[in-house]
Amino acid sequence: MPSPEAERPGKIVTWFLPSLGIAAEAEGAVAVVIDVLRASTTIVTALAHGADWVRPCLEVDEASAERSSRPGSLAGGERGGLPIAGFDLGNSPGDYSEAKVAGKGIVFTTTNGTRALHAVRGAREIVIGAFVNLTALANRLAEERSILLVCAGTGGRVTREDVLFAGALAHRLECRDRERGGAERELDDMTRIARDAWVGVDGPSEGRLSDERLVDELRRTTGGRNLARLGLDRDLAQVARTDAFDLVPRFDAASGMLRRD
Repeated sequence: MPSPEAERPGKIVTWFLPSLGIAAEAEGAVAVVIDVLRASTTIVTALAHGADWVRPCLEVDEASAERSSRPGSLAGGERGGLPIAGFDLGNSPGDYSEAKVAGKGIVFTTTNGTRALHAVRGAREIVIGAFVNLTALANRLAEERSILLVCAGTGGRVTREDVLFAGALAHRLECRDRERGGAERELDDMTRIARDAWVGVDGPSEGRLSDERLVDELRRTTGGRNLARLGLDRDLAQVARTDAFDLVPRFDAASGMLRRD
């Protein structure tokens, strides 16, 4: 007979920004770091294309020192959305081809995504989510009872692109609970807001929004407008490749690196 603990439904909590979270909510949870445009997409892409690891750093100087201390590694990331002077790679997923990154370690720093990751260092596990690994991530989280979705935002402001992905993931997990006939997970208010935003775009029955329509949605977000302003809106097609990769990056606290789960 199942224990009361096993019968108790799980819970999904969402932070629209790291600064809007409560540290205690991360304890015991699997935290999903979300920076759709573009850090989380780029991290997934790099590891899918054979990078050995990605080492997130908060500051440019820290990343430069890490690269110097790890012969053969590459430095990637952005400031203000643009590649960092002296670094090998920017923050465009297309930069991280197999030819460039396979077998390499990557030291990585971005304005928002790496800071969101550091904000949840107290979580039981930390993984990375983006549209390019949506189904792989939903599979990974299917049996987890305490899930925290952490939107990176941009410059301390909530961004629709991250909220939409949080909603897509929450909706996918909610649909799976219903299909299995089990207890549905409890959603906090921010998760419900995100789920409803996604359902408003995709429909209530997992319509699986086409990549083309997703590009259109992303183009109208804060991040999408920023990319257009920088002449980098070509990255949207890479970001919107839903389920392009079947892997979930997982943060290893002992080494400080993200690796394939």
